[in-house]
Amino acid sequence: MSRIGRLPITVPAGVQVEVNGNAVKVKGPKGELQRTFSPQVSIALENGQITVTRRSDAPAERALHGTTRALLNNMILGVSKGFERILEWDGVGYRAEMSGSSLMLYMGYSHPVKFDPPKGISFEVDAKTRQIKVKGYDKEVVGQTASEIREVRPVEPYLGKGLHYLGEKVRRKAGKSGKGKK
Repeated sequence: MSRIGRLPITVPAGVQVEVNGNAVKVKGPKGELQRTFSPQVSIALENGQITVTRRSDAPAERALHGTTRALLNNMILGVSKGFERILEWDGVGYRAEMSGSSLMLYMGYSHPVKFDPPKGISFEVDAKTRQIKVKGYDKEVVGQTASEIREVRPVEPYLGKGLHYLGEKVRRKAGKSGKGKK
């Protein structure tokens, strides 16, 4: 059995889970998510715990077993606690600010880049620490939005200027080396 897939998911207080066959609806204080899973795995809700089981040991079903459990766990964590992704920027003259609920990025282009948040996403900007926080209850949307923001100005390897995730190791390259003196 899958090591991840066989672990039961405990439903925290304040979170409502509805299992209708392979369609799962999760509602909590942060928001509401629903998803339909593959019929190759079965999902059961008993005594405040969700268990995921599979029919056979076929490779495709084994892969779906752990994936289904991880997605369910992320849904429950998202509606109860929420997710956050932090981006940092480096570079002279680069800055970010909030304009209402939208994010305005000034990253060395001739114009500012405006980001309107998708449903369920909010931004926070801290100019002192040079950080942008992307917050939401759907882990996939939080990650996708952070990735799209990072694409505005990815880190370049020579000077290290641009947008990168907090804790991301930026691979730096050596610049040109001049000819030696004769």
